Amino acid sequence: MWHVKAEVAPAILLVVDFGGWYKLDSKASNESSSDMIHHTQVSLLKDVIVPYTHLLPRLPLSENQKREILLYFKGAKHRHRGGIVREKLWDLLINEPRVVMEEGFPNATGKEQSIKGMRTSEFCLHPAGDTPTSCRLFDAIQSLCIPVIVSDNIELPFEGMVDYSKFAVFVSVNDALQPSWLVNHLRSYSYEQKDRFRHNMAVVQPIFEYENGQPGGIGPISPNGAINYIWRKVHRKLPMIKEAIIREKRKPPGVSVPLRCHCT
Repeated sequence: MWHVKAEVAPAILLVVDFGGWYKLDSKASNESSSDMIHHTQVSLLKDVIVPYTHLLPRLPLSENQKREILLYFKGAKHRHRGGIVREKLWDLLINEPRVVMEEGFPNATGKEQSIKGMRTSEFCLHPAGDTPTSCRLFDAIQSLCIPVIVSDNIELPFEGMVDYSKFAVFVSVNDALQPSWLVNHLRSYSYEQKDRFRHNMAVVQPIFEYENGQPGGIGPISPNGAINYIWRKVHRKLPMIKEAIIREKRKPPGVSVPLRCHCT
């Protein structure tokens, strides 16, 4: 892919997040390297962020039961890049009452533990790891476990079409890393607020579902599923892409203006 990235760049790319596009390849040594993906090759103006495929089954709102755990997280403690925040959060939260921090991986045993953990927890922690997002966020939504997104700058699928503030809690890194701040903040939510979050989450669960419910996936796509939402998001991008192309064409000769995207 490194050899063809320039040819691929003008396409509308479907990406799961923007966490690593600005990073250098492991072989690169400086910012002038040809191995660097430049901001014009991957662009919020042009490209579409899509959801990870969730690993856990959907929990209908009618089957939701009492949740005894305040905050739940299952994953690797040590990660690269943004994972330093995860490590600090782990150390802050590991001994807090009604908080469960489990080291684990998405194998058969880990999946069953995650199902139980997310379905019995009020909130599910979502800190950055190797990338800003992961399937954990979408597993939480399918489990009706209110996501707690610890990030100062995160891009999520279908922004502008889905209002994440109606079912997720967003926390700055600085606040989350203050001792006891996060658990006290989560305890301040009333039963009514948490119940409203879960009702709103149940409404958007189908939006993050790629499957159409048909045997072998054969048949029409769901009008409210991820596939249709991706196409709708692509459709919304087209006027902005056309505008960027026209703006580039009318640039006077010899004038250097930074590209907004690699649009041709």
